[in-house]
Amino acid sequence: MDLTTCDLSDAHGERARVVAPGFRHFGGLPRFAGPVVTVKCFEDNSRVKELVATAGEGRVLVVDGGGSTRCALLGDMLGRAAVESGWAGIVVWGCVRDAAVLATLDLGIMAIATSPRRSVKNGEGQVGLAIDLAGTRCTPSDTLVADADGIVVIETALLATPSRA
Repeated sequence: MDLTTCDLSDAHGERARVVAPGFRHFGGLPRFAGPVVTVKCFEDNSRVKELVATAGEGRVLVVDGGGSTRCALLGDMLGRAAVESGWAGIVVWGCVRDAAVLATLDLGIMAIATSPRRSVKNGEGQVGLAIDLAGTRCTPSDTLVADADGIVVIETALLATPSRA
């Protein structure tokens, strides 16, 4: 996808939902986009681990970690699994770890911070829900675009319709 976050914002106005600033790039790809897969989990990355092992098919995993900075929901092992499975990117409203390794991966990764502490693994979390990404609604019917200017979430159906100029 060749669209930038600025192009989407200009073309679609408020229908292009701009995620609040504060996310940083941690992956090797500074620009990524794809259909959204959502997971809601709080300090338990069990569902993230399960999802990155499935066929990514160029999609973006969007993780609602509630903005917690107490532990990381993604690290080098899960990042590598996501690359091997064909995910385009992962956005975590929370922390990642192993930042030096994540930066070498052919994967877009954005999060709010790093933490060396790993999450618990109690099998908790929900997949495929409408979630809150730092105050922005994000659903499985959306596409996420991320680049140096930020993150935009937009209904996938809008990308097939003419934009306002």
